[in-house]
Amino acid sequence: MSKAKKTEFRPDDFVVYPTHGVGRIVSIEEQEIAGLRLEMFVISFEKDKMTLRVPTSRATEIGMRGLSTPDLIDRALETLKGKARVKRAMWSRRAQEYEQKINSGDLMSIAEVVRDLHRNDDQREQSYSERQLYEAALDRLTREVAAVSGMDEAGAQKKVETVLTARAA
Repeated sequence: MSKAKKTEFRPDDFVVYPTHGVGRIVSIEEQEIAGLRLEMFVISFEKDKMTLRVPTSRATEIGMRGLSTPDLIDRALETLKGKARVKRAMWSRRAQEYEQKINSGDLMSIAEVVRDLHRNDDQREQSYSERQLYEAALDRLTREVAAVSGMDEAGAQKKVETVLTARAA
C-alpha cells in the first residue's frame, strides 16, 4: 500500500495542498524526526516563498491531490457564470463557511466562493473581510487554472475575470 502512495506524486509534479493551493514537488527526501525515518515530499509554493514538507505516507490522507483535469476547470468556470447564492445567515457564519470551502482544496467549492463574493462596479462595496476571502479564493482558482492550462497567472486571471464580467452583462 505504501508503495502505491510513493509513486502517486513525483518530483516536478504540480500538486494542490488544501490549505495552500498549487505547489510543485521539488524533491522526495528522507528525514529523521523524533527518531523515525520519514520519507517526505518537499513542496515549493513559489508565489508565497514557502516550502512545505509532507510525509509521503500521509499525503492523500491530508488531502493533497494532483491538478484538476481540464474538464473540471471548464466546469469550475461554468460555475462562475451562475447566479450568486448568498445565504441569509450572519456574515460571521458565512465567512466561516467560505473559509472552509477555500481551505478544502476542492476546485468547485473555491469557484462557488468566487462566484458568491464577486462584486460588479455597480454593486455595493465589499467589506474588508469579504474582499480578503474573495481575493484568497480568486488567487487559488487562478493558480490552478494557470497550472492546468499551461499559461501564466496573469493570463489565467484575465480568463477568470472575463467569465465573471460576462455573467454581469
